[in-house]
Amino acid sequence: MKKYKCLIVDDEELARELIATHLNQLPDFQIVAICSSAIEASSVLKNEAIDLIFLDIEMPVLKGTDFLKNLAHKPKVIFTTAHREYAIEGYELNVVDYLLKPIVFTRFFKAIEKFLDTQTVVDTNNISEESTHIFVQSNKKNIKVLFEDVLYIESIKDYIKIHTSDDKLIIKHGLSTFEDKLDDRFIRVHRSYIVNSHKVTAYTKQDIEIIDIEIPIGDFYKKSALASLKL
Repeated sequence: MKKYKCLIVDDEELARELIATHLNQLPDFQIVAICSSAIEASSVLKNEAIDLIFLDIEMPVLKGTDFLKNLAHKPKVIFTTAHREYAIEGYELNVVDYLLKPIVFTRFFKAIEKFLDTQTVVDTNNISEESTHIFVQSNKKNIKVLFEDVLYIESIKDYIKIHTSDDKLIIKHGLSTFEDKLDDRFIRVHRSYIVNSHKVTAYTKQDIEIIDIEIPIGDFYKKSALASLKL
């Protein structure tokens, strides 16, 4: 089971201790470092791969919001603060959650559940040309998706929707990285669509039909998509 690596950043000792106490009750979470300033945290991030930061906002020298804005590679962040007025700015920075001090465990655990909902893992162990399926993690479950059941895959902002013969599965994942996990039957036809070529029932130079669904062919992908469909 994956252990999520956490970083606690807060200039208040009692706040740091409370968050650490809460985290120590969760076996799937590992505290990598506890920092009293954003400057100290910056040094940790240069040497450690962090999954989740508990980040105070109002700190001396460098505020948590400014620290987050300047990070080139942003881990998931849960803001911790005594100041309610920062909530809007926090959500504009796309943080997982916003915890007001003093942080009780029930509210803390709800934030942890929000974080877990963002963690979509694609299991690609031992994928080969003979692979017939892939496992994706959604809502804390590893779900088996058979390639032969997939009609097409659609990108929706930070999520993808896998359309199958019987269902639709929405997971948090980038379309391009997910494309790398698929076999040769899948064709990228648009920046927002991948289709299962075995399910294509008709096509033109402008679009592809799968049953009664029309999917556009993007200009950038037209040459390669049409070449693949003619095979």
